[in-house]
Amino acid sequence: MSTEQQNVPAFDLIGKRYDESFVERDVQLAEGAWLIRQLPPGARVLDLGCGSGLPTAKQLLDAGVEVVGVDESQVMLQLAEQQAPGGRYLHQDLRDVDELGEFDAVVAFFALLMLPRADIPPLLERIRARLRGPKLLLISMVHGDFDLFPIVFLGAPTGVSAYPPATLRQVVTDAGYEVLDLQEIEAEAEPGRIEVQIYLRARALD
Repeated sequence: MSTEQQNVPAFDLIGKRYDESFVERDVQLAEGAWLIRQLPPGARVLDLGCGSGLPTAKQLLDAGVEVVGVDESQVMLQLAEQQAPGGRYLHQDLRDVDELGEFDAVVAFFALLMLPRADIPPLLERIRARLRGPKLLLISMVHGDFDLFPIVFLGAPTGVSAYPPATLRQVVTDAGYEVLDLQEIEAEAEPGRIEVQIYLRARALD
């Protein structure tokens, strides 16, 4: 890989191959369907790390939910505009949530794992301050115990952070949430590679 490629965000390099190679998304779709059932009419949801808009932003928009999507990859946001039209998509750091207004829910599917572990608890606290109404948080991560561990995903170098399930539950609880559900799922994340994924539902406490 060239020096120029190493300086490009991983998901700018991955682009549409992410959707083409992501094999199993049944659980993510089921989590989105659960969220839709909890939301009031006119709900507003922040899709943090929205990527290409598939499947979650499109799923929410199709249900009549107002969606703000944030991602650090301009290439992925361009795909989101095409594949999940109608959302408001912002190219910015995932940690910059303070100026985005209030939301009934925040979803972060495989987004927080792109951050250093030291940045995740304060971000969860800032998200809590932005929640109203049902105050729901849905996140997914991979099972593990590492901090920006270097990997190659779909041919692009990146770093990934992970927690064991009990630690993730404690991190979310300590940030001011009640954990409603936590699932561990084996899924094919890219062709030929199985990983254990963690899906967590939580509600912000007053």
